[in-house]
This record gives sequence, structure tokens and C-alpha cells, in this order.
Amino acid sequence: MPITLPTKTWSGVIREVQLGRTAEQGGSRTSQLTIGGQKALPFHHFEGEIPHRPVIAYQIPDADPPQNDWPDALKEPFKDVIGDPVDWAKLVVEKYNAKLICLNFISAHPDRGDRPVDDCVKLLREVMEVVGVPIIVQGYGSDEKNAEILSKCAEECRGEGLTLASAFEEQYKTLAAATVAYDCNLVAETPIDVNLAKQLNILLTNMNVPSEKIIIDPLTGGLGYGYEYTYSVMERIRLQALGDDSMMCMPFINFVGQETWKTKEAKLPELEAPSWGSELERGVLWEAITAHGLLLAGSDVLVMRHPEAVKQVEIVIDELMATD
Repeated sequence: MPITLPTKTWSGVIREVQLGRTAEQGGSRTSQLTIGGQKALPFHHFEGEIPHRPVIAYQIPDADPPQNDWPDALKEPFKDVIGDPVDWAKLVVEKYNAKLICLNFISAHPDRGDRPVDDCVKLLREVMEVVGVPIIVQGYGSDEKNAEILSKCAEECRGEGLTLASAFEEQYKTLAAATVAYDCNLVAETPIDVNLAKQLNILLTNMNVPSEKIIIDPLTGGLGYGYEYTYSVMERIRLQALGDDSMMCMPFINFVGQETWKTKEAKLPELEAPSWGSELERGVLWEAITAHGLLLAGSDVLVMRHPEAVKQVEIVIDELMATD
């Protein structure tokens, strides 16, 4: 006898956000991505429409990244382009078929090189000239310089559907204004808290940022480091959104790679922990498994690092999006 699954009809829908603008839309991207649009819980195809597959972005640092964040096993696939984000962007698009990239201005931090704002903007333009995929620009923190970098990038690439990461409750007004003025998307980051996530969305919309330009970053805890708390908060946000809470109906983004590769389990050399096995295998699995769970919590954009981890997660997305 066939089993009939109990179903639930939801009154809310996750807003669609468009990443990138093609020539027909006034930009220069050769492709565009749309995220969001779900009318059911993650991958509950039997309950409602899941129109767009989750997207993976490759995170690209603007300088040779520190060893504690990017161990040798992680750097190996990119060894020929380390420190050259323009060639790095070309590599992930041409070799690994990246659909989205995240340019991370780590060297702009005052203690890590203090790259000038104008140099950051120039670098973004150079990257945009060599790849046609949509781009996320990610700052290094939450101070005034960080906000200035992202707002200047928005101005330089107006009309390109750039995504700015991130706005924080203590530093959001400059980025909200840039989002409105230059047709960007804005990541709203809060520290793993449902109420704070809603509050920041309210503050942004009060500054006339359209809801369909906002992407929620609930702050990602890596596997073993607050991971289950992130999952729980995302689950609660998505339930409120599908219950028609207009200030929660935004897609999610999770910065997976940066949270997983800094854990000791992912990067401790095999010589120091022989029973743990290869650090490469551990690191790839740590990143991939973290991403797997976040997909089930509702993630729309996963920002990742290692190509093998990305490959494994793409297979999972294929399976989860199948409706047969």
C-alpha cells in the first residue's frame, strides 16, 4: 500500500534575489543567478515549489592568505595563483566551473597590509574584466574602512548586481545607502540570533533597502563549533518566513569555508595526529559535511574553498533537487 506523506501548505514565500546583471539588464556579466523563491521547507518538493537550486561561491582572498586560515592542503589546488586574485578567479571559473565568486579583501585589514580603498576597487574591476560570473565582495570586518571599501566597490560597479558582504547592526547605514544607490544586494550579518536577524532586516528596510536585495547571513558555526546552533537558528528563521513574516522572507548565505578550515580537526598535520589520517581528507570532509547540513537548514548560497568539497556538495545538491 502506498504511503501518503502528510503535507503542509505555507502562506509565505522566500523572496527571490538576483545575483549579477547581464548586458540585457544593463550590466556586463555573462550569466546571472537567482536564489530564493521557495514555497516550502528545504527540498520538500512534495509540499511546494523549490524553483532555484542552491549556489556555491568560491572564496578568493585578495592576497596570500595566512596559514592558520588556509593550511597547505587547502592551498594546493591554487598553488600557481596564490596571491593573484585575478588569475585565481580565472582558474576557478575555467577549471572548476565556478558559477559565483566571492572576492575577500583580507589585505585591507589595518593589521594585515592595510590595502588602500582605491586599490581594492581597482582589483575588483580587474577581476570583473576577466570573469563574467556574478561577484560577491567581502570585507574583513565591521569598521568604517570596511564599509567604505564595499560602498566604493558598489559605486564602481553600479548596475552589475554586485553583492556586498556584509552589513552589521553597528555598521549598516553606509552600505544600505550604497545598496539603494547602485543596485546592489546586501548581506545582513548577525551573530546566530533570530531576533537580531529580524531587527537588522527591519533597520535596512527602514532605510529603503528593498527586501529583494537582502540576503541573511545567520553567522556560520563550523562542524563541532556551534554548527547545531546555526542550524537551529536557520530553521527557526525559515519557519517564520514561510509563516509569512515579511522581515524574515530572505534567502540565506553561509560562509562555510572560512569557518571549517580554521578548525584544528581540519588542519592539524597528520604527523601530529596520525590516528586522524590525512589532513586533506579531513579538511575536505569537514567543509563538505558542514555544507550538507546547512543545505538542509535552507542555505541558498554556500561560500566554499576546496574544489573537492565543492564537487561533493554539488552532487548532494543534484540529489536534493531531483523530484523523481
